[in-house]
Amino acid sequence: MPVSVATLERIESFLPQRSVPIAELAGRLGLTRPKVEVYRKIFGLDNIRFDPEMGLFDLVLPAARAALSSVDDPGRIRHVIFAHTIQQLTPANIDAAQVIRDELGLRHADAFGLSQQNCASGLAAIDVAAELLRAEGDPDARALVMTGERASSPMVQLVPNTAIMGEAAAACVVAIDGAGDSVDSYVLRTLGEFAAGLLLDDAGNKQFGKRYPQVLAEVMRSALAAAGLTFDDLDLVISQNVDTSGWREAIKGLGVPKEKLFMDNVKHHGHCYASDVFVNYTTLRDAGRLVDGGRYLLISVGLGASFAAMVITHHSKQRIARLG
Repeated sequence: MPVSVATLERIESFLPQRSVPIAELAGRLGLTRPKVEVYRKIFGLDNIRFDPEMGLFDLVLPAARAALSSVDDPGRIRHVIFAHTIQQLTPANIDAAQVIRDELGLRHADAFGLSQQNCASGLAAIDVAAELLRAEGDPDARALVMTGERASSPMVQLVPNTAIMGEAAAACVVAIDGAGDSVDSYVLRTLGEFAAGLLLDDAGNKQFGKRYPQVLAEVMRSALAAAGLTFDDLDLVISQNVDTSGWREAIKGLGVPKEKLFMDNVKHHGHCYASDVFVNYTTLRDAGRLVDGGRYLLISVGLGASFAAMVITHHSKQRIARLG
């Protein structure tokens, strides 16, 4: 019996209107002027979306509501999954996933958070949602996957020598054998020896830097092989918004033309935790750059260290404007 296919029926994203030059964040983040120039000239950063006055739920709910407008009966949403990077987004007595579920009028649905894969948690949540729906066997059932979190303190806004975090949110309606983009493969690899993440010592960071390009290439190749594809079959690689120079070197090493790597949003948005690939997807879609039947490789890497790759085939039926 063939395995049922996960489909992404609707993807939406939301960005705060306020855009801030990274030079204005130097004092907040403890960056010298030369260091800011490194982030600009080497890593490709310029501005980020950042609004200290916006609350977490104000950030997340607009994209979720937009995604849900594609669902004719809210009762079909069985699971609400909030994928995030920062472990504690709310006080201990507030369950963010349940608050979001209730605000959306989906009290009948299960709601839970997922953060173990850090910035790769968004793609992981799609896989979890698909497995839950397959296990239940109801073709009408749907899951809502959401991402989004605020850069609430300097500690969670700066990844030293890698990224400055911006704010964004996204939402995706997941189905099994439904309309929309099909998920052709998903590969996740975690290197637990780097679980300390930002707390790695110098030796650990050096070792991770050596392993990073090799493992990234392996995971990308594995995802393509699982989908029966090669890099030549891809229309675009849609990566997270981290280190333009490093990504271009990695793509070059794989023999992929730089034109097949989408990194335009690094300059404008910075790295937005688990939301990057979805924001980049909607940017491409709204610009008419996703083609019907096109094959796309989504890549996210989370500190800890988790490497996630997902191959999708785009179907133009799923086309709704991005917010923000």
